[in-house]
Amino acid sequence: MSFRRFSNPLLVLMVGLLLTNQGDAAEPVKVACVGDSITFGAGIKERETQCYPVQLGQLLGDEFEVRNFGVNGATLLKQGDLPYWNRPQFKMATEFQPDIVIIKLGTNDSKPQNWKFASQYGSDLIAMISHFQNLDSQPEIYVCRPVPVPTNRWGITEEVVKGEVIPAINKAVKRTKGVKIVDLYKALAPHPELLPDGVHPNAEGAKLMAQAIYNQIK
Repeated sequence: MSFRRFSNPLLVLMVGLLLTNQGDAAEPVKVACVGDSITFGAGIKERETQCYPVQLGQLLGDEFEVRNFGVNGATLLKQGDLPYWNRPQFKMATEFQPDIVIIKLGTNDSKPQNWKFASQYGSDLIAMISHFQNLDSQPEIYVCRPVPVPTNRWGITEEVVKGEVIPAINKAVKRTKGVKIVDLYKALAPHPELLPDGVHPNAEGAKLMAQAIYNQIK
């Protein structure tokens, strides 16, 4: 008795369906969370599972791949004391070729040694937006207004964050095209108790951040 390969019509149908399903499998939407210690999740007891990027990924679902590129102490300002531009995470976020970039930088920029370069903040923000917009992946860009500062600490002050950094962000974003703002300040302002050290949101605060970003993306 001789056998010919794929002579069984049912087998042919099954193989065809399998190949079709594999061809239709979509790549996940890649989301890069660029930011400072608040993005990293500093101060959150279960940081690896409760930082905002992880909670955002849970909200978005399996069709999205969310990565945390937060750097403790990072500044947006190129002349700040720890520019994000010079950190390995900046290169990693670039090489990730994301479809969506969430920029949450500005809290550390409010420190006196950094904010003395305040006049450069807007141009540096536009430069970072342009950097990511020019990637081959052509991602959507979301810029976050920083969270409130219920207790001034480490040189970070509510006066500068609310009164100067946020207006600088608003002004810079208006000079760009297609960039959306996520108002994390508004999301956490009614809940100072969720920033126990006065600067960093806890897990519940990170949840509110994730929800605010999710609402904009969706």
